[in-house]
Amino acid sequence: MSTEEVKKDNLPPRYAGFLAGVFSGVMKNAVGHPFDSVKVRLQTSDGRFKGPLDCTLKTLRNEGVKGLYKGFTPPLVGWVLMDSVMLGSLHVYKRFVKENMYPDEKKLPLLGHCIAGLGSGLTVSFVAAPIEQLKARLQIQYDAKSKIYTGPIDCFMKLVKHDGLRTLYKGLIPTMIFRTNFIVWWGSYEIITNWFKENTKMNNAAINFWAGGLSATCFWITAYPADVVKNVIMIDNVENPRFKKYSDAVKYVYNERGGLRGFTRGFVPSILRSFPANAAALACFEAVMRLFN
Repeated sequence: MSTEEVKKDNLPPRYAGFLAGVFSGVMKNAVGHPFDSVKVRLQTSDGRFKGPLDCTLKTLRNEGVKGLYKGFTPPLVGWVLMDSVMLGSLHVYKRFVKENMYPDEKKLPLLGHCIAGLGSGLTVSFVAAPIEQLKARLQIQYDAKSKIYTGPIDCFMKLVKHDGLRTLYKGLIPTMIFRTNFIVWWGSYEIITNWFKENTKMNNAAINFWAGGLSATCFWITAYPADVVKNVIMIDNVENPRFKKYSDAVKYVYNERGGLRGFTRGFVPSILRSFPANAAALACFEAVMRLFN
């Protein structure tokens, strides 16, 4: 499609989503990282904390505010890269689906948004898997005894030294399983956005904010058990791994973490984080996208 055709159809260029995703990633990490640190610690610890408040207070008492921002650098770089790929590919997939599956429709239907969401989730998994592994391993370094890595570069080098890229991509399949729930995220985002447009007088920025936060909440409610399994696999011992298969990690969480309750550890901070972080991020993304219209 030529530049003239893009302007004629009033559609942003294909690269716009990738650029807007950069701003989204910065916003998401700045708002959401402390919540994410508490979530990962609750997901991966065995009885160290009584709950999210206890985890937060102990972290602040023992490590200060910087304890909540451990592992901040990988997701700072990572969220910029991940949101750029996720939202950029989402934008491209939407156009592809619209042009090839619904060429006669005025706008992309709900199923099209779900298909594009699934595509973006699977695509960004290849970027997210190594980044999230570095983040998780750094976040569970509570003290000198549990400290294995001096920082993200040291963590990266030690993982690569062990078994190359295979170690970094150990969590790829769990990450892809987790991100299939993007169907829920982007499907609900479209539904909620349309509802606000039809039933309220809010401006676009406000609609993007609320739709972004609420759709992210829907996503985390459905995806959270898979996120627990993913993080358990990602922090597994690289030299003597406990989990040979995805099902081994599922059985471990169920049998040794209190049954079904084991799949909800860290759920509260995750939900508390999901709304403000994603509401701000998607409002930022949509604001940048509007600059191309």
